[in-house]
Amino acid sequence: MDTFLNSATELLILIFLIIVFMQSGIDKVFNWKENLSWLKEHFSGTPLENLVPLLLGTLLLIETTSGILCAIGLYQIIIMGESSIALYGSILSCVSLLMLMFGQRMAKDYEGAKTIAVYFIPAIFLVYILQT
Repeated sequence: MDTFLNSATELLILIFLIIVFMQSGIDKVFNWKENLSWLKEHFSGTPLENLVPLLLGTLLLIETTSGILCAIGLYQIIIMGESSIALYGSILSCVSLLMLMFGQRMAKDYEGAKTIAVYFIPAIFLVYILQT
């Protein structure tokens, strides 16, 4: 219980990131065609238009890896009191969100970009507290 109380912020943000990225990765796997179709339309007329399948696959890999690293980091903090894997997971989560932000800006979807900024705040805060 002491580990949870001493690391509550880190653990809660890790759980948040696990939910966000594992759910997103699972959704991409089980709804690949729908996601691909929507994204092709979303990025039509942008320089990313012809790269959508490659970018979606890359994002799937990075998001899923982020979620897995955050889950391992959660376990590592609780059991071993170590946070290195959690730091890697939180950094990769930020990279995923920056990729999404870049895409939304390229598509001129400024409302979507604002939503991603909301996710970025706790992710970058976690990087900060895990580094100190």
